Amino acid sequence: IEGTLENNFKATATQLEEAITDKTKAVIFSSPCNPTGSVFSQEELEAIANVVKAHEGIMVIADEIYELINFTGKNFSIASLPRMFERTITVNGFSKGYAMTGWRVGYICAPVEIAKAVEKIQGQFTSGGTGIAQRAALAAIAGDQTPSKEMAEAYFKRRQLVLELLQEIPGIKTHIPEGAFYFFPDVTSYFGKSAHGHTVNNADDLCLYLLDVAHVSLVTGSAFGAPNCVRLSYAASEEELKEALKRLKKALGDLS
Repeated sequence: IEGTLENNFKATATQLEEAITDKTKAVIFSSPCNPTGSVFSQEELEAIANVVKAHEGIMVIADEIYELINFTGKNFSIASLPRMFERTITVNGFSKGYAMTGWRVGYICAPVEIAKAVEKIQGQFTSGGTGIAQRAALAAIAGDQTPSKEMAEAYFKRRQLVLELLQEIPGIKTHIPEGAFYFFPDVTSYFGKSAHGHTVNNADDLCLYLLDVAHVSLVTGSAFGAPNCVRLSYAASEEELKEALKRLKKALGDLS
């Protein structure tokens, strides 16, 4: 299901109903979302759950790894809805909310028979996380949550900073992300333009141009099925973000 900038890149219950066929086995979504930063509200998740419950045998796979970086003030899991716990596989981990990317520890919450099947496969691939990584993860989730909350507050400030700077760049169209640490602006206004020996025909070209000319790295939206957009991460210091957006504005302004 293709999301749009106008709808904050979120699939609707109506779109889901229209997309389901007799071959559908699962509905997969992330909230907060990478790459868009969009967050599904409780009402939106209730509508999606109603569609799923109307179709026997369909599961939900909910990626909630950014749950602690949520600026709406409302964390809501679809598995908490009536008759949805047994229909939901919740995927989470420690990489984002606890800044433990290198520790490689994640987990699922699912019906027992599914969890046991996952355990069999995982055991043959990686044999599980190391003991020290599991101890670190336990300390993170069971300990003082203040550092995680402070990190989320810092991301919120950075989001506000980047939003203000993006709004100063003509041609950038963006929604306001509600979580995670990404912007996903539409950059089609730059297609067909040239500068510094580069011609920009698509988001891939634009990312290469900005990397070469401005030394700013973005991820092309084509990697996420959205070829008109680029992903900008604000997982950096405020000074680095200011410098990056300054370079971005200059390089984009050179295109004509």
